[in-house]
Amino acid sequence: MSQVRDIMADGVWRNNVVFSQMLSLCPTLAVTSAATQGLGMGAATMAVLIASNMLVALLRGLITDEVRIPAFVLIIATLVTIVDLAMNAWLHELHKVLGLFIPLIVVNCLILGRAESFACKNSVALSALDGLAMGAGFTLALTLMGALREIGGSGTLFSGAATLLGPAMGVLEMRVYPGDGALIMILPAGGFIVLGLMIAAKRTLDARKSAPRPQAASANVTSPMATAS
Repeated sequence: MSQVRDIMADGVWRNNVVFSQMLSLCPTLAVTSAATQGLGMGAATMAVLIASNMLVALLRGLITDEVRIPAFVLIIATLVTIVDLAMNAWLHELHKVLGLFIPLIVVNCLILGRAESFACKNSVALSALDGLAMGAGFTLALTLMGALREIGGSGTLFSGAATLLGPAMGVLEMRVYPGDGALIMILPAGGFIVLGLMIAAKRTLDARKSAPRPQAASANVTSPMATAS
């Protein structure tokens, strides 16, 4: 159980792919002008990550070291194609919004990195858990960034969820405050601003958590008899 907790904590928070490892910043900055886009991109990446980790772990005894990188890329490309076609069929509006960024999941260093550093050395179950944890952390980062930029730039949250994710997701749509916000928040510059602030916030929280707690100074009490002597 401790290993499971460590894997989940690493993926979601301690070793978050965006805020700690500084990986996959291209899709992070490109598709997070709205929370719905970040959620959709994160979910697609997580599905590929889980499946690729499982396949790499399952086939690790058959893949030699000399061809492991091309084999990993072939596995990832096949899975991305399946996810791309599935999104085009069932989430067509979201597929149109994300556009080229779905096929570019093939070159996402997060997926290839986890296959190389974890999946090819561990069991299928642990590799699936690692993919879930890292994918959840990535999805959390994208969705949170998209939410902050959307609220700051448009005054809405999960706008267009019913159109992009299906009618059932319409309950997520809300207006946080009337009127529009700051335009810069939904422009490319806003992505860099929000990303920098969130990285700084995480590092501050981590530093406070790891800082030693001050010990109360012990009071030196001198007895009256000792003073008199």
